Formats: sequence, C-alpha cells, structure tokens
Amino acid sequence: MSFNPTIRHASGARRPVALAFGVAGLLAMAACSAPGTPADTTTSNAASTSAAPVAGAPTCGTGPVTLEAYVETGFPVFNDLATEFSKQFPNVTFNTREDQFAVITANAPRVLVDSPPDLMRLPQVSGLAKDGLLYNLDGYAKAFGWDKWPSSQLEQMRVNANGQRGDGPLYAMGINFSMTGVFYNKELAAKAGITKPPTTLAEFDADLKAAKDAGLTPIAQFNGGATGGLAFPLQALMASYGSPSDINSWIYQKAGATIDTPANVKAAQHLDDWIKAGYFAADINAMDYSQMMSRFIGGQSVFIFDGDWESGNLDKQMAGKAGFFLMPPLEAGGQLGAMSAPLTYGVSAKAKNPDCAAFFLNWVATNDKARTIDIQVGGSHPMGPTDAFMPTIDPNSVTAQTLAAGAVVGKNNGSMDFIANATGAIYAKSWTPNLQKLFAGQQTPQGMLTSVQADYLTEIGS
Repeated sequence: MSFNPTIRHASGARRPVALAFGVAGLLAMAACSAPGTPADTTTSNAASTSAAPVAGAPTCGTGPVTLEAYVETGFPVFNDLATEFSKQFPNVTFNTREDQFAVITANAPRVLVDSPPDLMRLPQVSGLAKDGLLYNLDGYAKAFGWDKWPSSQLEQMRVNANGQRGDGPLYAMGINFSMTGVFYNKELAAKAGITKPPTTLAEFDADLKAAKDAGLTPIAQFNGGATGGLAFPLQALMASYGSPSDINSWIYQKAGATIDTPANVKAAQHLDDWIKAGYFAADINAMDYSQMMSRFIGGQSVFIFDGDWESGNLDKQMAGKAGFFLMPPLEAGGQLGAMSAPLTYGVSAKAKNPDCAAFFLNWVATNDKARTIDIQVGGSHPMGPTDAFMPTIDPNSVTAQTLAAGAVVGKNNGSMDFIANATGAIYAKSWTPNLQKLFAGQQTPQGMLTSVQADYLTEIGS
C-alpha cells in the first residue's frame, strides 16, 4: 500500500549546497540506559494486543520490508521495540546502525542525504526541517489520529517555514515522553541525615551541604568532552527562579526572546555558588555520562541530575535504593518545572519506506506491549491518547516516582524543552564550552549567558 501524505516537504524548502554539521542533540533524552527491565515491575495485561491498522491509514503491507534505522548506541528501548514489532509483523526486519549520540549529532545532515534512514534518532529538529531533510508527517498525523492527542506532546516537533519550533508541520515523533529531575541514593542520603526530598531550593541547598559535611560527594554530574551536563542543573535552577514558558520561548526562537534575563542570571549564579561550595565532584569536566552513572550506581555520589530514561535501569541495579524528585521551587508550593520532551525520531525526506516507518511510530504509541516496553525499559511515559493502556507499576519503584512527577509537571504546565535544542550548534559550540569554563573558574554567570545569547543571535540570523 502506498500512502501519500498531504505535504511531504516544507513549503519552499531547498536543499543547501553545504550542510552545517554542528547540530545539537537533545542529550536529556539521548543518554544511555542499561538493558533490562525492573526486577519487580509487572504489567496488568499479559497478552498484548496487536496494533490494528487505522482505516485508510498506511501499513507495512504483507511483503518483505527492511526498515533502515540509525539510533544511539547503548540505549535499549528502540531495539527492544523493534524486536517486538518484528514478532508481531514478521514481514518487517530492521537494519539498525548505532553510533554515540555525539556522532549522530555531527553527522545528521549528511546521513539524511547520503544514506537516508527510514527511522532516525534526531538531534535538534528545526534546522533539519528547514533544510528539507525530514519527511513532513502531517499526513500521517491526520491518518492515524495523532492530531487528536494532547497538543503538548507534538508541539516541540513542529517547525514552521522560518525554522521556529512550536507550530507548523510535524517533522518528528517521539517513541516516549521523557523528563528530567534529581535522582538520589537513599542509603547515602540517610548517612547525611537527609530523610525526605526537599520542598524548597533552600532545603536542597541544605541537603547538599549536609552531604558534603558528611564526607560524601553531593553531585557527580557529567560535563566532559562535548557534553555539557551542567546544563541539566542550570535549566532546573532557571525553572526555580523564573517561568518555564519564557525558557521555551527562547528555545522556540520567538521574536525578542533572550536567555540573558535577571531570573536566569540568578539561576546561573546559584549554580556557580554550588560549584564554589564544592558540591560537584572535582573532575566533572573530565566525566562523561557513563562515568556519572557508574559512580552513582556504585554509591559514589548522593545526587545526579538526569532523566527518567534511567528509571528502569536503576530499578534493576539499585532496587529500592534510588529515589527521584523534581527540582524544588524557591518557595514551598511554587511552580514545578522540568525538562520534558519526546525521545525524538524522524523519517528522512528520502526514506524508502516512510509508510511502514510511520506505522511503526503509531504502533509504539498505541500497542499495549510497546507501551509496556516504553515504561519498563525506557522508564518514560509513552506518547499517545490520554486513555491509552498503561501497565501496572510497582508503587515502590523509582519508575513509579518518575511517572508521578511527570503527571505533576503536566498539571502545572511546567514542561520545558532542553536549552541545548534552541539552535543546531548552541549546545556543542556555546553551552558546553561556557559551562566547562564556568566550572573551571574561567567564566562568570553573567558572562556565560551573554556569550550564549550572542551565539544564539548569530546562528538564527538576528
């Protein structure tokens, strides 16, 4: 069956003669999670239902189909989903190429042109869409009913003709909806006299001091190489001091938006205060993501700023020993904000099997077994209708805590995209080096925001 979406490419989009390669990744949703499911998590439906084709929508047909996929290495949820999909649809096989996400980030434009995948884990979306490299999914959204889901699930993947996100055609789909916050080691926290999650930023400050005074490493946060992981606590602090909607306006390139605001200066100064107080491991500028996770799981830090994609991993490797909370507000009862965004996949504008790729993406969001994999392996809330199937989760698991926190963020309208996604190069070329300099004492909080804003304006052409 051949399905033709209403619009395939962005209106007026042209293929550039030279492609920029500094595309920033949505690292919050790209970090790796160890294989396996929580040891004590069960589902409420042992027999998963197959995704029935929506009337008039595309399918993978009945003949042999090979879906070309390009995904990040070490992140098991996609491969587990692909394996289950092939069990339910034996005519479909996957030829999956894996790379570190930093490599995908650098190579995305070239790969989409030279060896176009049917499914690809995407870095920052707007530049790729504006350059006509991604398949416009609006036709599929209408055919499958994605446009009837909560609009907030899809708006981060919509790009208008000016390359601004938040509205316009749909150029990607999430295989789940991830969120970031603070994980903590319950046993180490207890040694420092910390018995419950903080409810205000001042209480969190006190917890960090208590951990340090107890001779523990308060925070092990990756910040080495091309991955400025201090962006996680920085953005969390920005949400404590200011409005998540203002941060989204900047990420979506709204007219007049700036990251250099009084509230964000206070947030950056607060981060700098933590640095100067010695609340971070001394070698974070040489620490990558896997080292951070190894140290946390090994009991070498009390806290890490990370995403719910690690929930299943921690439920397996630290069963009953890990907890999770959202970054607390300045005052008790204040708005809770968090980075919350789809784990984004797109289809190359030159893909051979876009219909089957779209059918797979719809299956991920609507099939009971797929949604169970999303939660048990990915640790994150599935995309899809609000009344869709959800597996039963052990209430004492960290996965249950992250899912509950996500519901709170949604209710408070506190979702933010990642500040690394404002432009194609802002993460690698501006945030990361500035955050590394801030930690090394070579940059000031105000200087960092001024520098990032200048780079942002240069890149968007303002």
